[in-house]
Amino acid sequence: MSEIEREAMEYDVVIVGAGPAGLSAAIRLKQLDADLDVVVLEKGSEVGAHILSGAVLDPCGLDALIPDWKEKGAPLNTPVTEDHFYLLGEAGEIRVPNFPMPPLMNNHGNYIVSMGNVCRWMAEQAEELGVEIFPGMACSELVYGDNGEVKGVVAGVFGLEEDGTYGPNTEPGMELHGKYVFLSEGVRGSLSKEVIEKFDLQADKEPQKYGVGMKEIWEIDPAKHKEGSVTHTMGWPLNSNAGGGSFVYHLENNQVYVGFVVHLNYKNPHMFPYMEFQRFKHHPMIAELLEGGKRVAYGARAITEGGYQSMPKLVAPGVALLGCSAGMVNVPRIKGNHNAMLSGKAAAEAAFDAIKAERSGDELNSYEDDVRGGAIGKDLKKVRNVKPMWSKWGLMPSLVLGGFDMWFQTIFGGFSLFGTLGHGKNDAEATEEASKHKPIDYPKPDGKLSFDRLTNVSFSMTNHEESQPCHLKLADPAVPTAVNLAKFDEPAQRYCPAGVYEIVQEEGSDPRFVVNFQNCVHCKTCDIKDPSQNITWTTPQGGDGPNYPNM
Repeated sequence: MSEIEREAMEYDVVIVGAGPAGLSAAIRLKQLDADLDVVVLEKGSEVGAHILSGAVLDPCGLDALIPDWKEKGAPLNTPVTEDHFYLLGEAGEIRVPNFPMPPLMNNHGNYIVSMGNVCRWMAEQAEELGVEIFPGMACSELVYGDNGEVKGVVAGVFGLEEDGTYGPNTEPGMELHGKYVFLSEGVRGSLSKEVIEKFDLQADKEPQKYGVGMKEIWEIDPAKHKEGSVTHTMGWPLNSNAGGGSFVYHLENNQVYVGFVVHLNYKNPHMFPYMEFQRFKHHPMIAELLEGGKRVAYGARAITEGGYQSMPKLVAPGVALLGCSAGMVNVPRIKGNHNAMLSGKAAAEAAFDAIKAERSGDELNSYEDDVRGGAIGKDLKKVRNVKPMWSKWGLMPSLVLGGFDMWFQTIFGGFSLFGTLGHGKNDAEATEEASKHKPIDYPKPDGKLSFDRLTNVSFSMTNHEESQPCHLKLADPAVPTAVNLAKFDEPAQRYCPAGVYEIVQEEGSDPRFVVNFQNCVHCKTCDIKDPSQNITWTTPQGGDGPNYPNM
């Protein structure tokens, strides 16, 4: 949009996304030099509005960034007191004892937290140091310099016409320029995706892998509540249809996080991840816990699962990828927030050194070296084979071999007898034609333990201004019906956890593909799983999307 005239603001570092990675970077920059000009741009209506995470937090990242976080009142109030792991069958469960688990799987010393609240607290710490934070400012474009380097972003565009053009009431936003730009957008961010493609950062890496995580907050009977209890499960209801599992975390005030993750490399296009989650809650162990309780919130988001071998190159001229923008989740631990914080700290230190040396717009190679050779790389390298083992060999072999591999690497300093296994296809390519699979019969939600999608979406408080352009872009509007419906029974009807996509069949008319973008919770699953790769998620105008309460 070079023909649009915009005001420009100059900073030392521009940070996109007020999650744990971006806020850690901002805090560390101001710790190193109080005179640096640092800005954080957040598309949510407030810091934390779009944060959805389990979450059991390993405090190592916070320890490194703010060693006195306890004295400063960080909202880490619920230490893990007990840790359980179960294999589920339809009518029962088998507890897996803790003693054969590799040490890295131990949750003691960790905390059950609301990452939204942690990020709100981190934003307060950043602002006290002089960081400028602008919520409700979606970053819709990158700004490139004369030599092709990333030099900034366009933020704050409002009031586009429905067709995406500029009208009389359009606010064109502004350009924010920096010596360096940090992208901490979370999973599959639109600007990060552009940078990875433009600079070919995924070259010689394995394809990134993903899961979709869905989560509800429940208020339960105080007699059943065990503050600090952590439970993870595998097995039923997914069984051999897909990889994944659940988590149940007891936090404060008789509340429980109930979550379910489905790996997106499943083959059967009839798979319905949301309904698998709803069915899971009818397992006797879970149903007994939730019975008489009340669901108070719902949300969903994609999760990076590719691990060490799928992390792209982290830097290009003028720009660095932080946290989940680069895929720093430790899959067996179901943890990435600690690595996000450590990545923000490492990127800040690299940028500080560069700016001090009067550099700008180049590659922060010391950041890349720090991530791959430091604590983040060591954390991810030990578990690098767990996900590909699961994908190739299924649940039980991967439990045994993955556990052995993690123990072996713990004892022998990161050496693996398996080397580094590859992932093969990306998640879209993994989808097979519907004719090769049987439809899956899902029970109807009962409205007590299980709920229909649209009812649950209302508990995400998501909202989009309806007159703006649809932020879910179809490369070819004919593909959903002409290709995906014919070959795959259009899986968008099922993989979306918010009911955004519908096939409408009216008597006497051809089927129509309907996009209810107002429902979108910004999980990005469609951008990942669409078998034709025909859907691109772009950022809507600032302040739109979910408003998660204490998620």
